[in-house]
Amino acid sequence: MSEGRLVVTITEAAQLLGISRGLAYELARVGQLPSLRLGRRLVVPRAALLTWLERAGRPEGSTLANNPRSRA
Repeated sequence: MSEGRLVVTITEAAQLLGISRGLAYELARVGQLPSLRLGRRLVVPRAALLTWLERAGRPEGSTLANNPRSRA
């Protein structure tokens, strides 16, 4: 992701996630992929995408402190 941009398009998010564009739009539509509308464009805030990915990788209710996989 480009460091200067605060948002990515749905198509760019799909490419980064390795999913189809259609699935990315569907996930955004049902609220599973963080997104917002800027005029007619649907975009994904970069920070929200990174937070979403971090949370998706952890079991419900876990933190880095009590996740045994996070220890070296």
